[in-house]
Amino acid sequence: MNTKRRIHDGVAGAVVTIGVVLGYWIDPVWLLVPGLLGVTLVQSAFTGFCPVYFILDKTCKNQEK
Repeated sequence: MNTKRRIHDGVAGAVVTIGVVLGYWIDPVWLLVPGLLGVTLVQSAFTGFCPVYFILDKTCKNQEK
């Protein structure tokens, strides 16, 4: 698995986890965060545009392993 894919998966997993934890402990409105991430992931499947990959393409070297 290449570096960008690992970073993307880590960011997505962290956002979902943090959103659920904040939704459970702080305020249920925080559950909108993982919901919006899910909508973004579905949108990226159809359009090919992912904000995380857009940022990674601008900041990281292209490393294939």
